[in-house]
Amino acid sequence: MEHFEMELGELKQTLLTMASHAENAVNQAVHALAQRDYDLATRVKDDDAVIDRLEVEIDELAIQLLAKAPLASDLRFVTVAMKISQNLERVGDEAAKIAKRARDLSSEPPVRVQIDLQHMAGLVLSMLKASLDAFVQRDAAAAREVLPRDREVNALNKQFSAEIAGHMMQHPGEIKCCLNLMVVVKSLERIGDHAKNVAEEVVYLCEAQDIRHKGVGKQAPARSSKV
Repeated sequence: MEHFEMELGELKQTLLTMASHAENAVNQAVHALAQRDYDLATRVKDDDAVIDRLEVEIDELAIQLLAKAPLASDLRFVTVAMKISQNLERVGDEAAKIAKRARDLSSEPPVRVQIDLQHMAGLVLSMLKASLDAFVQRDAAAAREVLPRDREVNALNKQFSAEIAGHMMQHPGEIKCCLNLMVVVKSLERIGDHAKNVAEEVVYLCEAQDIRHKGVGKQAPARSSKV
């Protein structure tokens, strides 16, 4: 049992390492876009391999633990860890997409379109951080607070996409750059989706209640469950 707990701790630590890399990738990709930093954008894209490797490590650890998990709560933790790692891997993919577009845009004249990508990026990053903090603290209530924020991200996606489309119509010579910006906006929206997915998995971990596709729902009574 002591050995199992050590392996469970290793799984959790590897997942948190992966989360740190994913958050950092998004931060750096957005920074590269804002600063028109070609070299930083290239590094972000290349570093995506680290996140992919960590996902493989987590899957291998989880498969070993699934055969040993003595309690239903342990089984939930292991399966949730796998699902969270899948979402983090996709966050890394979206960061790599943003970095690629940032690299392309850095060699073009700036596009004067009225969208606040920094605000949208800050929102999705705050959702991701809150979801991961809720996982560490096993706080279902905090996880549930993340879910409604996805609606704001979706609204920004629609608003910014419309602004970019309008700019393209008025400035046909900037269509290529505008399409790159549309990809960035969509990637940020998807990162918000993945943050929401992580929050939903935390609720399942804490309450054994699957709330996917059901909206926020009512908070179930808290259950004691320690990692």
